[in-house]
Amino acid sequence: MENDLIKNLDKIHTTELGYQRIRRNLNLDIPDLITWCKNGVERSDNISRKGKNWYVAVDNCILTINAFSLTIITAHKKK
Repeated sequence: MENDLIKNLDKIHTTELGYQRIRRNLNLDIPDLITWCKNGVERSDNISRKGKNWYVAVDNCILTINAFSLTIITAHKKK
């Protein structure tokens, strides 16, 4: 699926607080969380945009990415 999120994959980033929130919510202890998220976006076949955010479903998780700044806001495990 080719969309603006995939086209700008190299620009995806997060803040320090976002990094901590993603790590805590997904219970991940990996050294390069941003690369993990970018790889997840590439692998996902379920990407949708609702308003100002992209929602990416991958590996039983949902990543929330701001569509304008391409900042990963948060991530949650699917319920």
